[in-house]
Amino acid sequence: MTDSLPSLDAFRAALAAAPLADPQARDAAMARNGMLTKPPGALGRLEDLAIWYAGWRGDARPRLEAPQVVIFAGNHGVTAQGISAFPAEVTAQMVANFEAGGAAVNQLSQVAGAQMKIVALDLDRPTADFSTAPAMSEAELLAALNAGWQAVDPQADLLVTGEMGIGNTTSAAALAHALHGGAAADWAGRGTGLDPEGVAHKAEVVARAVALHAPKAGLEALRCLGGREVAAMAGAIARARALRIPVILDGFICCAAAACLAAEAPEALDHCVAGHVSAEGAHRALLEKLGKAPLLDLGLRLGEGSGAALAINILKAAVACHSGMATFAEAGVSED
Repeated sequence: MTDSLPSLDAFRAALAAAPLADPQARDAAMARNGMLTKPPGALGRLEDLAIWYAGWRGDARPRLEAPQVVIFAGNHGVTAQGISAFPAEVTAQMVANFEAGGAAVNQLSQVAGAQMKIVALDLDRPTADFSTAPAMSEAELLAALNAGWQAVDPQADLLVTGEMGIGNTTSAAALAHALHGGAAADWAGRGTGLDPEGVAHKAEVVARAVALHAPKAGLEALRCLGGREVAAMAGAIARARALRIPVILDGFICCAAAACLAAEAPEALDHCVAGHVSAEGAHRALLEKLGKAPLLDLGLRLGEGSGAALAINILKAAVACHSGMATFAEAGVSED
């Protein structure tokens, strides 16, 4: 496994060649689930999660002990269009807060027993304003993808990617609009707190940008309409697939990054589950497009990977029950 990929074509090839789940481990986990001391299906979706996790880890009785949370940060030139309630300087201020341990995701990662890493990407050099020009060159996109690729710990047994970047809900809306159609207003939401007039303006900027670039594929959409932190999340999710590390997807922005991978390879997100559905209105619609049912629905709209970090505990519980419970034979309990 290389630490970086030399070209966008190499990234596409890696995505196309990514391994599948281990069918023998999955089948063995399913058989074990049928022998545990509980009525069939009594643990509901926890059973499906444990079997899914076992297949990706290649172990019918897995453990989940080394989750990783990676937060990527980047700045967006499209903020020049007045699409955010906060200035771009907040990105760097929040990175400092992450590094000091003061953000919500720090607390949620700690509760979940997750290693947390922060990767700031050229905060002093925003992407281009994608309403007038492509956000990134091919070289810039490749560098951001590789930043995500390299950030994944090969020893991790679960990955969560989060983000910080003023303006990135506009990028996510533009990506969703480009990849899944509909009206721009269907995908543009309040973000960090826009009023109705601000949301309408944001939708107009998104519509104009997508019409300008009209990208035909996932990586091209990411280059024209994404951000460095959005591309880095896509790179990390792809690297996790190459390493058979399961992923919990976070909110709208993370799922927009993931959607770019799915547009390149329809099975690219088979190793992913949705951690939650956020209060950013378009997130639910995007999850439906991706075919992902959320684990949690708590009205979260913070970003940072916070919803997915919280959902680590759900997956840990599923794996603990599956691998730690006794079978009927082990417990000396009759199945009749």
